[in-house]
Amino acid sequence: MSGKTVTRADLAESVYQSVGLSRTESAELVERVLQIVSDALASGDNVKLSSFGSFQVRSKNERIGRNPKTGEEVPILPRQVLVFKPSNVLKSKINKSMVRSGK
Repeated sequence: MSGKTVTRADLAESVYQSVGLSRTESAELVERVLQIVSDALASGDNVKLSSFGSFQVRSKNERIGRNPKTGEEVPILPRQVLVFKPSNVLKSKINKSMVRSGK
């Protein structure tokens, strides 16, 4: 799965090959997990996946921004943003793979 974007279908196929569920059951399992995560985030809960990282919804206040082309000041409305913080385990795994690939 390296060198490309991993899709839901790729995740379902990986579950199918690893766990032995049918392709339909594997796709349903992946969809259910993603639904649980997105529902938790939408309700304002944090999602922490051990050895992977944590997802958190943060509130950003209103602020003034500038149009870089015209220099005009534009208000940026308050909004919610999703933040992902990788675990130390994931960070070290990524760094080890970068060293091996020479990047």
